[in-house]
Amino acid sequence: MMHNAIIINQQDNVATALKEIKIGEKVFDTTAADTIPPGHKIALQKIQQGENIIKYGSPIGSAKTEISPGCHIHTHNIKTNLGGIENYSYKPEKQKVSTQNPETFMGYKRPSGKVGIRNEIWIVNTVGCVNKIAEKIASKANIQHQGKVDGVYTFVHPYGCSQLGDDHTFTQQILAGMVNHPNAAGVLVLGLGCENNLISDFKKVLNTWDDRRVKFLNAQDVQDDEGEGLKIINQLVNYASEFKRTEIPVSELVLGLKCGGSDGFSGITANPLVGSLSDHIIAQGGTCILTEVPEMFGAETLLMNRSKNQEIFNKTVTLINNFKEYFIRHGQEIYENPSPGNKEGGISTLEEKSLGCTQKGGRSHVSDVLNYGETVKTPGLNLLQGPGNDIVAVTNLMAAGAHIILFTTGRGTPLGSPVPTVKISSNTTLFEAKPHWIDFDAGQLLEGVTMEDLTRQFSQFLLDIASGKKTALNESNDYREISIFRDGVTL
Repeated sequence: MMHNAIIINQQDNVATALKEIKIGEKVFDTTAADTIPPGHKIALQKIQQGENIIKYGSPIGSAKTEISPGCHIHTHNIKTNLGGIENYSYKPEKQKVSTQNPETFMGYKRPSGKVGIRNEIWIVNTVGCVNKIAEKIASKANIQHQGKVDGVYTFVHPYGCSQLGDDHTFTQQILAGMVNHPNAAGVLVLGLGCENNLISDFKKVLNTWDDRRVKFLNAQDVQDDEGEGLKIINQLVNYASEFKRTEIPVSELVLGLKCGGSDGFSGITANPLVGSLSDHIIAQGGTCILTEVPEMFGAETLLMNRSKNQEIFNKTVTLINNFKEYFIRHGQEIYENPSPGNKEGGISTLEEKSLGCTQKGGRSHVSDVLNYGETVKTPGLNLLQGPGNDIVAVTNLMAAGAHIILFTTGRGTPLGSPVPTVKISSNTTLFEAKPHWIDFDAGQLLEGVTMEDLTRQFSQFLLDIASGKKTALNESNDYREISIFRDGVTL
């Protein structure tokens, strides 16, 4: 018989409603004293004031007041246990290393040794002033070269000038990550000619490039900027047309892990599914990248103890503490509660959000920790410095080398990135309501499908995406956006 609620861990003193529970309705051995919305928590026993509220087998906060069995638990009667910067000790978690039969997908081998899963032309703007020129070039080029490549795309942003210090460096690093991304068979770097991020300076950040693949144009240097841009795109399309899909091992695949617009089911269905898939890919030598550092707060020790050695543990501690200090530097509360949408969906505290969020990283060892704008170099699970903001995070993951973004959501969001962005719903209602947004339904886990079976199904779906199948929103409907982190003064 299908229950009206789920207990995630046998140590939990709460259950999560699978559908609306009405007053007087039986929930396991408890009777509901309140109406409990779907995704929200119900107390399974009496919880004293100050006592921990347990979900996922871990504290997600403590009771503000005494809570009776059957009562609704949410922001009105739970508070965070989190405080300031903490001291951490390394308690390595032993792991059983599993192996998987090697899988393959059909991708593009690049002369650099990298592998791409799309054969696109990207126009990368050194400065926001040339955004409209780039858009016009891309629009005309897509008409001229339809069918020859997977598309010509540009990605508008307002940066590249009037930035100081780290902000200017961040912009250059993210744009360099775009130029070097193997999903782009060819790249036109389009500049203006008077910006802080001059092409001559940007080339120093790139350091090296293939002249057949990367071309440069300053708009101020030519009379017909659109015409000259189209000539360069023509050269790049001819070069890109030489590449054909070949069989590639999954060990070459890099996945970015992201959640946004979460609900009370995200940590039960979508995020654990992505974690299971992450372990499956890593077991074959592949790479996954987990970011959203503020959404690790409260669950960070679980990641720290999975560090493969003391050095990675130390880097993880620095990752967490540096981001806490960023909050403090700006006079902000470190443990700010989840967004209004998260709260409406049933998430009450940052601990609850984080314990659900970090499940996207599965159970694999943490193999490396990356700074913002850095490119992945070590297979396995990588932690990437950066905020949880959706557009900033997907851009960060892409620039770090992710071929695909796995984006879980319980509320739905029409966000895309420069690389295929697979939306995974935490519930079937969202999947059915927004078929043009959502690619895969993790809500099947609430309907009796096993994690093993759904992981197998999801893995094949993912390999199809890597081999050329378009995602529902960002590719089929052309939703491709970027945003770059900023932390300082803009002139």
